[in-house]
Amino acid sequence: MLEVSRPSTLPAGPDSPPAGELLEVVADPVRWRILATLAAQGCQCVCVLQEAVPIAPNLLSYHLRVLREAGLVVGTRRGRWVDYVLAPDVHARLVAALPTAASSAGTVPVRAACRA
Repeated sequence: MLEVSRPSTLPAGPDSPPAGELLEVVADPVRWRILATLAAQGCQCVCVLQEAVPIAPNLLSYHLRVLREAGLVVGTRRGRWVDYVLAPDVHARLVAALPTAASSAGTVPVRAACRA
C-alpha cells in the first residue's frame, strides 16, 4: 500500500486557510473562472472581470472577497475602481494544498492498484 501525504496547512503563513479549505475556495466554478481570467490576462479592473464572469455585481464582489480572504488575489484601489491580480505565491500555495507523496505531514493510505 502506498502512503500519500496530506498537508494539514499551507506554508504561506499563520493566517493561511488549511489545504482543504483552500481547495474548496478554488473548487467553485465562478471563483475558478476569476482565477483563470487573472492568470491569463494579469491585473484586471473589476469592470473587466464583470465582462469575463457574467454574474450580478454583488455576487462578483462576494466571490472576490472570498478569494481575497483566502489570500489568492490582491486588490488595489484606483479611484472608485479596484484592480485585482493573483497573489504572488498563489501557484505555490495551490500546489502545496494538493496531497503528494513528497509531503511530510500526515499520511493517508492509498491502494497501489485498482481491481476491476
